[in-house]
Amino acid sequence: MSRIWLGVLCGLIYGALDAALMIPMQFSDKRAAITGALINRFSIGFVIGAIQLPWPGWATGLFIGVLLSVGDALITKAYIPIIGLGAIGGVIIGLVVSRFGH
Repeated sequence: MSRIWLGVLCGLIYGALDAALMIPMQFSDKRAAITGALINRFSIGFVIGAIQLPWPGWATGLFIGVLLSVGDALITKAYIPIIGLGAIGGVIIGLVVSRFGH
């Protein structure tokens, strides 16, 4: 599978999992919070699939996962869970895309 399509697929799965984790949580605007998380996590997968840095796949994933998660973490002030999940998801997607993408 091409890197971009694999990144899209991984981003959709990652976004859906993250959105599912948020369902039991309380937010003032739950729909906006879940939609924002879904878009952010999808973006991580898409960007990892779309770029090629001269680094190992896990390092690219870690960098992009953290980079794209910092904005949401600053807004919500939930630094550890948002950046942590961004880093973990980014590493996993980076490994998958580097191993199975072409």
